[in-house]
Amino acid sequence: MRYAYLGPAGTFTEQALLQRPEASAPDAERVPHGSVDSALAALRAGEVDAAVVPIENSVEGGVSATLDALATGDPLVVVAEMLVPITFVLAAPAGVTLADVRAVGTHSHAWAQVRGWMSTRLPEAAYVPTLSTAAAAAGLGGPTEDQTPYDAAVCAPVAATVHGLELLAGDIGDNRAAVTRFVLVSRPGSGPAPTGADKSTMVLYQHEDHPGGLLGLLEQFSVRGINLTRLESRPTGEGMGRYCFSIDIEGHVDDERVGEALMGLRRVCADVRFLGSYPRADRLAATVAAGTQDADFQHARSWLRSLRTP
Repeated sequence: MRYAYLGPAGTFTEQALLQRPEASAPDAERVPHGSVDSALAALRAGEVDAAVVPIENSVEGGVSATLDALATGDPLVVVAEMLVPITFVLAAPAGVTLADVRAVGTHSHAWAQVRGWMSTRLPEAAYVPTLSTAAAAAGLGGPTEDQTPYDAAVCAPVAATVHGLELLAGDIGDNRAAVTRFVLVSRPGSGPAPTGADKSTMVLYQHEDHPGGLLGLLEQFSVRGINLTRLESRPTGEGMGRYCFSIDIEGHVDDERVGEALMGLRRVCADVRFLGSYPRADRLAATVAAGTQDADFQHARSWLRSLRTP
């Protein structure tokens, strides 16, 4: 198996990938990519068997690059999710002190999670965006270090170690409970079987923008007792005010309530891009209310069949 991931080595994405036993096997190959789009393009092209990308952060919300890449292009499906607690350090080449830092490089999501610390300890330091936190560290640990437009990097502790940097400060995140959610993505095929503690991900497109449009979509879940765990709007690129909705729900496509909701959405949406059902990383089982369990839907369907049968 070959796995693409948002690289270089030492990213939180690689940590998420290594949570998968199959990706740690001796014959598994892990291929770093410079961006989410590149990793998913390699998967679509058949160059790798699966890809791991970040999709949501507990501080910043959804990762727009991943949401948009999954919502467009050839279909892909999510087959697993992984949660990684996020700890940031400020690292620099040997000899650099905190007083020497005039610019700091890191990923935009990481910068959002250390702004408080930076405003207190390095209020004059400029922010330089990088493709990943590990890429920020790599820029200071390679032969072109002197040309790098920043003096220190915000990265994972492992990235600082991999690239030979020294720690100027540890555990600098503003939120000590920060977690990033990653997904394992593959080409369409047989998905994971239901476990009773599952999520499903989809993207919904409206026919047109109109009052109550989102409410109409959400009612398809509400009346069937389905809880949403994430809801975000993303521009479709077709003009100002044109949005699609990226949604995670509790449940599996094989669950009666989820199947009924998908049929309802198919009727009222311009398009439904189903991105897969997969086990929850936290293994929390959904609470299914009376009247929305599989047996309830099956009984109702049998009753309707009896009315239609002469």
